[in-house]
Amino acid sequence: MTALTAELVVDGRAPHSPALAPDGQSVCYVLAPASRAGECLDTELWLVGAGEAGRVTADSATESVPRWSADSGTLFFLSDRAERGLPQLYRVTLADGTVTAVTCWRAGIDDHFPLADPDLVVLLAGDEPTDEDARRARDRDDAVVAGEREPRSRLRLLDLATGRVTTPDVFADRHVVEVRQRPGGGPLAVLTQAGADSDYGPRTGRLHLFDHTTGAVEDLGPVAADAHSPAWWPGEDGWHIGYLALTPPGLQAGTAVFDLALGSRVLANRTADLSMCPAELCQADAAALVVFADGLDTTLARIDAAGLTILSRHRGRLDGLSVAGSGGEIAVLTGGRYQATDVHRGPPAGPLRRITDTRPELRGITFGTQEPLKYRAADGLALDGLLVLPAGKTAAEGPFPLVTIVHGGPYDRYSDRLQLFWFPSAQWLAAAGYAVFLPNPRGGQGHGHRFAATVAGRAGQEEWTDILTGIDQLVADGVADPDRLGVAGWSHGGFMAAWAVGQTRRFRAALVGAGVTDWGMLAATGENGQFEVALGGSIGWSGAGPYPHDAVSPISYADRIRTPVLILHGADDTNVPLGQAVYLHRALRHFGVEHEFVTYPREGHSIRERTHQLDVLHRTRTWFDRWLHP
Repeated sequence: MTALTAELVVDGRAPHSPALAPDGQSVCYVLAPASRAGECLDTELWLVGAGEAGRVTADSATESVPRWSADSGTLFFLSDRAERGLPQLYRVTLADGTVTAVTCWRAGIDDHFPLADPDLVVLLAGDEPTDEDARRARDRDDAVVAGEREPRSRLRLLDLATGRVTTPDVFADRHVVEVRQRPGGGPLAVLTQAGADSDYGPRTGRLHLFDHTTGAVEDLGPVAADAHSPAWWPGEDGWHIGYLALTPPGLQAGTAVFDLALGSRVLANRTADLSMCPAELCQADAAALVVFADGLDTTLARIDAAGLTILSRHRGRLDGLSVAGSGGEIAVLTGGRYQATDVHRGPPAGPLRRITDTRPELRGITFGTQEPLKYRAADGLALDGLLVLPAGKTAAEGPFPLVTIVHGGPYDRYSDRLQLFWFPSAQWLAAAGYAVFLPNPRGGQGHGHRFAATVAGRAGQEEWTDILTGIDQLVADGVADPDRLGVAGWSHGGFMAAWAVGQTRRFRAALVGAGVTDWGMLAATGENGQFEVALGGSIGWSGAGPYPHDAVSPISYADRIRTPVLILHGADDTNVPLGQAVYLHRALRHFGVEHEFVTYPREGHSIRERTHQLDVLHRTRTWFDRWLHP
């Protein structure tokens, strides 16, 4: 039997971005480490064909975004092997394994889309630096003026035969988000935004048609917020373009598949009123496939002229869907309750077979028993979550110290998969003797639009009582020891942990990771400002106050906190800036509350460096051991 160590967690590797060749013969994927030791993250490209998996390249580089040529003979990908941090486009010819650089764009390549024409690739890339830019850099004349010289990804065309890159004069100064060509060749569906920033850009999306052979462009109008993943499919009335976006009018809302019929220009929400949430949309030749977050599990469906057809249901999650040209074969990322994520492939109706084995080192570990939990909220709404028991224990051996870990988002969810990560995770705590409750309260993904929209302007309200109800049930069932309760979370989960200790003294310890403490300050300084306004309900520029966001901000209740709190935060976090943690730290210090405040240099919203991830894991257990064990 193998002991679960922090090193086993952070030294693992995981597959990402599976890309199934149009002919269905080969799958390429990115293999990435869970942590990085240096300044750069070294990733690898692997290829699985008829035989064993093999690495595509041998260089030390960040390699990403594998995509196939239409004839399945060439694999394109991005790599920064020539200059770290500056990705360029490369291609691999499958016939002889030759790897060739095809761009040397001085601004780097953001994305790429091979077209049906074997000589053309669409590039998304910023403008190359000018002589004036070089002078400014040399003279350190680097004052940043808001609204000026902001980065934009522009649509460019690469002619592989000549190596020439051209930039069509289209879309004015807009930032190009994604491109998708009509199956079989033809015009491009192009999504753009007014800017690339996360606060303003997602609310300014538009959809365009662009004929790259004639240069003709047509503006098809505005799209819902955060529109992405364009896909084509034919209907009886001609071609349709679909995309994923947030359901209007709010920014905190469930996603939907929107369908624009090009012949009539009629736009429809194809997933309205469903009790599940579309998470991915992927184009095939005559249809589009949709991955639905469906409670703790996943449903795969097809959208075509006939409507929405359920194809298969799967335990846990399916991510990174890739479809062969005909739509008869898919590749996805999925795992199990006690198996790490791997690449699987098979027909959309199933079954899927595993074709990679990236975490064999976990096979000898006895994980805590994981089981779905169904219960009802105080108002009778059906809820779900997961319960993970201490390794080797049964519920009958309770009560156990219980740590409730709230997911982030809040538009995220717990699914029935292996719960083992660098951040506070169930299996890491279960290995130390804890029972762990993973709730899916209102505001999350997997139960439709209305379920997700409930939290808008009401953060910490119904979602909090949903969590409490689940804890009460576990106490009543004899699983949880009411005198040894802890609460933890990262991002929005960190907000909920900070909120919890200001509302009750039932918890003996809390962990607030990259958590929100003041919604008004976050809306003013975080990179997703308007999204935070939707959650908090207001912002500080609307008169003298008081404001609705004050009533749902944990800092407003800091004088009530008596629970010991561990605060963890990345120093360079732009999503939830460090000031949120400083505010809570200063308040707890002022009121004499026992706490630790840990800042991780060079880290953003997620902790990436190996030593820092190890510290998070060890510190998490040490903190809860200190307060929840006798």
